[in-house]
Amino acid sequence: MLDRPQQYRGEVTSPTDVYAARLDRARALCTHVGLDALVVGPGPDLTYLVGVEGHTIERLTALVIPADGPAAIVVPRMELAKVRSTAVGGLGIRIADWVDGEDPYALVTGALPHPLHRVGVSDALPALHVIPLGDRLGVRLELATPVLREGRMIKDATEIAELRRAGAAIDAVHRRVPPLLRPGRTEREVGVDIAAAIVEEGHRTGEFIIVASGPNGADPHHEVSDRVIGEGDIVVVDIGGPVASGYNSDSTRTYVVGTPDPEVARRIAVLVRAQQAAVDAVRPGVSAEQVDAAARQVLAEEGLADAFVHRTGHGIGLSVHEEPYISPGNDLELREGMAFSIEPGIYFPGAWGARIEDIVVVTADGCESLNNTPHELTPAN
Repeated sequence: MLDRPQQYRGEVTSPTDVYAARLDRARALCTHVGLDALVVGPGPDLTYLVGVEGHTIERLTALVIPADGPAAIVVPRMELAKVRSTAVGGLGIRIADWVDGEDPYALVTGALPHPLHRVGVSDALPALHVIPLGDRLGVRLELATPVLREGRMIKDATEIAELRRAGAAIDAVHRRVPPLLRPGRTEREVGVDIAAAIVEEGHRTGEFIIVASGPNGADPHHEVSDRVIGEGDIVVVDIGGPVASGYNSDSTRTYVVGTPDPEVARRIAVLVRAQQAAVDAVRPGVSAEQVDAAARQVLAEEGLADAFVHRTGHGIGLSVHEEPYISPGNDLELREGMAFSIEPGIYFPGAWGARIEDIVVVTADGCESLNNTPHELTPAN
């Protein structure tokens, strides 16, 4: 794909410069894939491009980016003050506001050059807006994923700094977990304490909190329940959320209440080795599936291949799950600046489960781990 702009090579610049570079790259990628323009609705893509946060509502908000020409943003007048408080003003983006009874789709059409052949829309833009927009533009709209994914997959220096901040914050929470896992407490009670710690350690909120004890640990997407934690339980704690900038943390550790069964401890030690093997495999030029395979090979050699039932990792940034996905069959080559989880797990239905997860960022010759609490089976105390 296209060369990365200079700001992707390590230096943190002003917010306006960062957003301007992202818009320029979006235009260049539009040209590269043959799109005439992008229409981006509220969601992580809009936040990434111009710093405007929010969710899609029935009133249209859309950033309009011609491949060759100035950008505009269509926004309900009641949202005007919020948009003006972002980077939009400093970027020279024309604001086209509207009130109920007016036609916002005509404003999108007026912000685009004609004739149009191919227009990409962000995947968060709902059919409520996509269908009337396609009718007005007279073209078949298509997903802008090839452009938006390419931009967001390669983190710039500003994003990496925020992911480091998020990683340190969730590490601080994990350091507070062992005393919470006392026999007689329910998963839900522990989850409430963890939610408070997540905010206290610098997050906006806890986006997800998994406290999976005993047999619940065999369900990778278990959240919390009223199960009482008991002596000898293995407990999977998978937690994360956004810091002030909107960039997310995500880290999993596995704990034991009391003394573990020796065979359980042995299998978790194998899992720790598998996770480290995948981390060690990360470097530019290696494919996502090769990193996934590195974890699976260690588990397979110990007869645990069938216990690993999901991909090894997912990208992270303004969304908890985004490109790239570290999974079998994904031949995408890793590049410097990609950020994703490495989180193999082993699961034994009706008995227990375990998972170890770090966020890593691809560097010039390997990777940097953003989570640094112990990986080994951690005793509660």
